[in-house]
Amino acid sequence: QRLKNYFYLPYDQPCMHEFVLSGKDGKMKEVRTLDIAKRLLDFGFHPPTIYFPLIVKEALMIEPTETECKETLDAFASAMIQIRKEIEENPSAVKEAPHNLSIGRLDEVKACRELKLRW
Repeated sequence: QRLKNYFYLPYDQPCMHEFVLSGKDGKMKEVRTLDIAKRLLDFGFHPPTIYFPLIVKEALMIEPTETECKETLDAFASAMIQIRKEIEENPSAVKEAPHNLSIGRLDEVKACRELKLRW
């Protein structure tokens, strides 16, 4: 409920344990859902499923497990609200995330063109 004031909530009714937000509205032209997911890493959260379901543009499917405590869910909501504020005030902070990890953002095009299939 806290997030619906900051992100578009296409389905405003409970459905099992997950919910879907859209990372796209008129004020978020520069930032993609992928950028939001990468920024969540800086807050210590595993990024949600993105771009699914396909019927929601820039979808973020949030699926907290049943073992998550209320404090963790509140911290996640606070992180999402902070990210939304950053999108409006300093979008480059979100577009260039993650910042706090040992490895930053990968070049996705290069990774697709130069596959490394050994480990």
